Amino acid sequence: MAIEKGALIEKLLPVLLALSIVLAFVVGMLWQRVANIEGGNTANAPTQPTNNAPNNPPASGKLSADQAAKLPKVSSDDHIKGDKNALVMLIEYSDYECPFCKQFHPTMQKLVDEYKGQVAWIYRDFPLEVIHPKAKPTAEAAECVAELGGDDAFWTFTDAAFAGAPASLNDLTALAVKAGVSATDFESCTKSGRTADKVQADYDGGSGAGITGTPGTFVINNKCEVWLVPGALPFESIKSTIDEALAS
Repeated sequence: MAIEKGALIEKLLPVLLALSIVLAFVVGMLWQRVANIEGGNTANAPTQPTNNAPNNPPASGKLSADQAAKLPKVSSDDHIKGDKNALVMLIEYSDYECPFCKQFHPTMQKLVDEYKGQVAWIYRDFPLEVIHPKAKPTAEAAECVAELGGDDAFWTFTDAAFAGAPASLNDLTALAVKAGVSATDFESCTKSGRTADKVQADYDGGSGAGITGTPGTFVINNKCEVWLVPGALPFESIKSTIDEALAS
C-alpha cells in the first residue's frame, strides 16, 4: 500500500508543480494590476483605452478637443484650493485610502504654493472600493464636512485625512470636529448617506473622462486645453506640464 501511495505521489508531483507555477503567475499578475490601479499607472491595465481610439484619452499628455470635452466642467460643487480665476486648474481624481494619493498630496500642495495664484487645485472623489473599502465612506464624510462647514473645512479635513489613516467613524468625527464641524451634525450626515450621490457623480465623471487609477490629474489652462497626468509623479514632472499649459 505504501508503495502504491508513493507511486501516486510521484505521478502527481509534476502536475502539482505546474499548478503552483500557474498560481504564482496569477497572483503576480493580480498584484501588479492592483499596484497599477493604485498608482494611476494605466499602461498595463486591460480597461485602459487605446491611443488609437479618437474619442478616448491617451495614457498621458495633451488631449484632443474631443477627449477634453469628456471632462466634467468646473462647477460650484467642486472643492477649489487657490484662486478660482487662476490661469491653470489642476483637477485631481483621488482616493483617501490610496497610498500613492497620500504620497502625492504634498506635491499638489507645493504646486499651488509655488505658482502663487497662477494655479488652483480641484479635488474630486475616485474611491476604488474593490481594493480600498474605507475610501468611499471617507469620501462621503469629506463631502459632509464640505456641506456643513464649506470648502475651508473640507480642505482642513482632507489634509488631515491624508496625513493620517482614519480607521473608523470615530476617527473621521474627530477630524471633522477639528475642521470646525459639529460632531452631531457630521454623524447625522454620514449616517443619512446623503453625500453618496456626490461621490458617485465625481467617480462617474472621472471614469467617463478616462481615469482608471489614482491619483489621476487633469491640467487645464485658460484656453480650455487639457493634459492628463496619471500617477503620483514627482513635482518636477507635474511642473513641466503646468509650464507647458501656461506657455501654450
